[in-house]
Amino acid sequence: MSMPLPFISIVIPTYNRPERLKNCLAAIAQLDYPRDRFEVIIVDDGSEVPLDDVVADYQNTLNLLLIRQANAGPASARNRGAAQAKGEYLVFTDDDCMPHADWLTKLANRFAIAPDALVGGYTINALPDNLCSTASQVLIDYLYHYYNQTSQQPSFFASNNFAMPTSKFRALQGFDVTFPLAAGEDREFCDRWLYHHNPMLYAPDVQIQHAHQLSLRTFWRQHFNYGRGAYYFHQIRSKRNQAQIKVEPFSFYFNLLTYPLRHPSTHSSMLLAGLLFLSQVANVAGFFWERSQHQPGQLNETSPSVH
Repeated sequence: MSMPLPFISIVIPTYNRPERLKNCLAAIAQLDYPRDRFEVIIVDDGSEVPLDDVVADYQNTLNLLLIRQANAGPASARNRGAAQAKGEYLVFTDDDCMPHADWLTKLANRFAIAPDALVGGYTINALPDNLCSTASQVLIDYLYHYYNQTSQQPSFFASNNFAMPTSKFRALQGFDVTFPLAAGEDREFCDRWLYHHNPMLYAPDVQIQHAHQLSLRTFWRQHFNYGRGAYYFHQIRSKRNQAQIKVEPFSFYFNLLTYPLRHPSTHSSMLLAGLLFLSQVANVAGFFWERSQHQPGQLNETSPSVH
């Protein structure tokens, strides 16, 4: 007799993006996983417009819970959703993501062989004609290659597509809510997960589409904010490990900038490389801007690892 499929809780933080949330729910409604084996928890992080009309179309087809809270950031919203979850496993995604139909089935297959793991899937750019969105995805692809495929131990998954046992998430007290932006809190969670000797498993066949529309201005702002998040990450990590911040070797940056040349796309490789360089400039600028807002001397290093 086969074992029953695990009950899964999908947690989605959202803020002022009703149309994207609608697309996300439409994709979840097409999942091939049994309806009675998962729930969807949407945490409205203080949106200006109520989301009742958006979720109304799915109340009868999905086991769906809408929670509202005052704006406190995505880390707080995810924790709020996880606190209400009934599932054996938590699965996190974002409101601008659309999971493939076999998303939960493939996650369940991974948990059958690694029940205690933090499982990270793969993200596909849903806006391939957008140069900045493509560059942002190329950067994530490179980081996944660097942190998860060339090392024996995966060490970084983005929170728009990862899952874990609910009990372990709660034992670690969830995401660190001191992160003021959607930048860095997922990396810190992964680092803390490993610090407590929990396994991580990369599952590139667990896939979602990510529709993040970016202009040059919002691309800069996104990576500037990543730099700000990196400041908080390095502060927390250095205190936890009682060690100085590790700076990635020169080869990390060289391989990053040449990555588009080795992985051609429909866009110019040189333009993508230029945007990757710009992302690193923005990242470092955000790091030192955030550092300047705090007491001097909190960090002993003169330069950060930008991711």
